[in-house]
Amino acid sequence: MIRLAIASCALALAAGAHAQSAFPVAGKPVRIVVPFPPGGQTDLQARAIAQKMSEGGGPPVIVDNRPGASTVIGAREVAKAAPDGHTLLYTIAIHVQLAHLYATPPFDVFREFTPITAGARSGTVLTAHSSMPFNNVPELVVYAKANPGKLNCASFGAGTTAHLNCERFKRQAGIEIVHVPYKGSGDAMRDHLAGTAQLFFDGPTTAIANAKSGRVKMIASATEERIGALPDLPTMREAGYDVGITGYLWFWGPAGMSPATVDAVYQLLARAIRHPEVVEIFAKGGSEAAGMPPAEFERIARDLYERWGVVIREVGVRLDQ
Repeated sequence: MIRLAIASCALALAAGAHAQSAFPVAGKPVRIVVPFPPGGQTDLQARAIAQKMSEGGGPPVIVDNRPGASTVIGAREVAKAAPDGHTLLYTIAIHVQLAHLYATPPFDVFREFTPITAGARSGTVLTAHSSMPFNNVPELVVYAKANPGKLNCASFGAGTTAHLNCERFKRQAGIEIVHVPYKGSGDAMRDHLAGTAQLFFDGPTTAIANAKSGRVKMIASATEERIGALPDLPTMREAGYDVGITGYLWFWGPAGMSPATVDAVYQLLARAIRHPEVVEIFAKGGSEAAGMPPAEFERIARDLYERWGVVIREVGVRLDQ
């Protein structure tokens, strides 16, 4: 009788654990936290993916913009959430950069978050306001040397890829450019389009759209290879400057997600990311749809963690000084 009771208890516990790991929970929405204001590349991609996640009987999906503190506000919102797969973070490379930017980092990325998959491979594009008298990197360097401190370079937050690219370019070219951080790409874009911030390492999606409008011009891509949607746009490397690491816009969950939940969330995300309409939207915006399995994604994230650490130490950017 005792053995039977123990066995029954064990079965009940196992059944309870299985029920807790079930994803999605019927009627419960999935919340994608974007740590930037609406309108930027990360937000636009999250909304395209969210729409496809909810189609075909999928759960309701909402995008929750939580900008500020170099993405820390949004990241912490996800870190404290239940590990049931219903709260996800869609963010950029700064998620692995922050550990190198603070003496006491705001979080431990690989202990407080669960890597799930990447939405897109991407990078940044150096754009200049259309009023600027240069059209490529060499001309920009000549102008900056003749006008030290007169060019402002916007970024979507201190310590972000846009900021680090700006600092690395300044050092390698020996030029004086003023870095101006904003709360997100939307705010940075506003002043860039107005000409207040003449330079901006923008996401390809909005860089392409703004260049088509004639308000800015694309100078170079800060990527390791030319962007597929912009085959005629040279890279910073081609101009002689080692600026730009191909990056990812990626999904993370809170720590403690069970393997079954991670896999279920990944399957839902991967179907949405690989949907032809999403692939086309990303391609038109200069990004490549990704959606690799969690184990592969974690290897990539850890590699980028190390590579960005080298860059941050080189340029000497710190957010706690």
